[in-house]
Amino acid sequence: MNAMLRLLAQSRSQAPYLALGLLISLIATLSAVSLSGAAGAVFAGVSLAALPLALRLLGPARVVLRYAERMITHDALFRATADLRVWFFRCIAVRMAGGLGMQRAGDLLSRLVGDLEAQDTVYMRLMLPLAGAVILLPLLALSIGLYETTLAVLVCLLFALSAFILPAWAGRAALANGEALAQAMGGLRVGALDVATGLREARAFAAEDRMLAGVQAREAALLATQSRAAKRVAWAGAGAFIAAQAAILATLVLGRNQGAVDVGLVFIVLAAFEAVSLLPRAGAQAGTAAAAAKRVLAITDAPIKCPDPANPQTMPASSALRIEAVSFAWQPDRPPVFEDLNLDIPEGHHVALLGPSGIGKSTLAALLLRLAAPQSGRILLGGTDIAGLAASELRARIGWLSQATHLFDDTIRANLLMARPDADDETLWHALTQAQIADAVRALPDGLDTYLGEGGLRFSGGQGRRLALARALLSPARILILDEPCAGLDSETERAFLQVLAEATADRTTILIAHHLTGVERLDRIYRLSAGHAMAAAG
Repeated sequence: MNAMLRLLAQSRSQAPYLALGLLISLIATLSAVSLSGAAGAVFAGVSLAALPLALRLLGPARVVLRYAERMITHDALFRATADLRVWFFRCIAVRMAGGLGMQRAGDLLSRLVGDLEAQDTVYMRLMLPLAGAVILLPLLALSIGLYETTLAVLVCLLFALSAFILPAWAGRAALANGEALAQAMGGLRVGALDVATGLREARAFAAEDRMLAGVQAREAALLATQSRAAKRVAWAGAGAFIAAQAAILATLVLGRNQGAVDVGLVFIVLAAFEAVSLLPRAGAQAGTAAAAAKRVLAITDAPIKCPDPANPQTMPASSALRIEAVSFAWQPDRPPVFEDLNLDIPEGHHVALLGPSGIGKSTLAALLLRLAAPQSGRILLGGTDIAGLAASELRARIGWLSQATHLFDDTIRANLLMARPDADDETLWHALTQAQIADAVRALPDGLDTYLGEGGLRFSGGQGRRLALARALLSPARILILDEPCAGLDSETERAFLQVLAEATADRTTILIAHHLTGVERLDRIYRLSAGHAMAAAG
């Protein structure tokens, strides 16, 4: 419950609407029970002048109240879920700024979608009927106790069993099974996503059947877990049904001496138990939701690798970079990437960092962007240690074009505006011209409003790189880190791209990370990374 309450607190802006929905739900429940009692009295032949009027008022009131409650609560829940997703995304954006790391995309998607959606059921299917049960229990005791005390005690005990005890039992059982259910669902999403994204390779190696068998095995594991959960829900539901029937039978038997009152009491008991009949299932769903909430909090409560300082320093005017005696390892039990690394990059210089894969070139980019922090030493920007700067301001000064730059499944315009949301069309076209991709975009029927497709699949690798470069150039960043910008390009396309790059970044500090040089780069300094150190190389 603590985990669910913490998630609920993230949607506190919807609390007034949820409270209003709860109030209307309680009134609607009382109207429904009162309507049943009045109908039973009329059916039994009780002649009270107020009964016809009560039926005329309570019938429409119940319908209108239920409709109003559904409209208010559903709208509030949709908004609350949106708030939760925004909050969750912000949490992972801070904690995974450098990528997902060891977190698999399918599992993260499962938490973002399934685990957060599970929280909806807690309010609609548990909290509303549970609040109604709290109101109905004393109402039953009072209504029946006026005629037969023994009957009132028995019916209230059966009602408590149906509304409180069985849902609690189902919830505890579901909580124990909830983590396994969530993991099975996440595993299925991981497998399905792997197959969908790797279908081309699977077909190339004739491995479709094997991969499909893996997905089917995960699906079978999910179904087995769901089956175990469904059995517990079925037992709880059966218990609630038997309790309701026993209460009705007891009312008929013990209340037989009350004459015409019997039918009215039976209708009230029937309506009360009907109002809480789904609580055992809701209890199980709440247990599953509690396990899902724990999975969400496992991500959002993870420590931030490089938190902002309590009192960030003012950004320096200079953009000169200096790395002093930096040592860094990704894990304590892994060999260090850098040991006593020293590097000097004056403002406005173009510098190349060369070395084979795994030598630490991309790690250095992560350190400069403060996606990771050195274990010792410091990195200075304009003479100020970047550990004392706000991450958002630092990353506004340093732009990054990674070797696997992602183009979103949106328009060219939307992809470019990520770097500068206030840019007008003239500014966008200027960036495209600098990246020498403007003519290709103008030739498209929709121009800037052309959709790129998932991962930019409608464009070639070279065109995609140029679009990514145009986006980087739109950024006001005065320092550009270009991490293997030509990865995957053929030699001719690579040389053309680097020539464009040199011209487009002439007025910015540029750090080019690469395996090798082609000879067309315009560089002020060249460093080669080796054994955790940087050595100056001949130009």
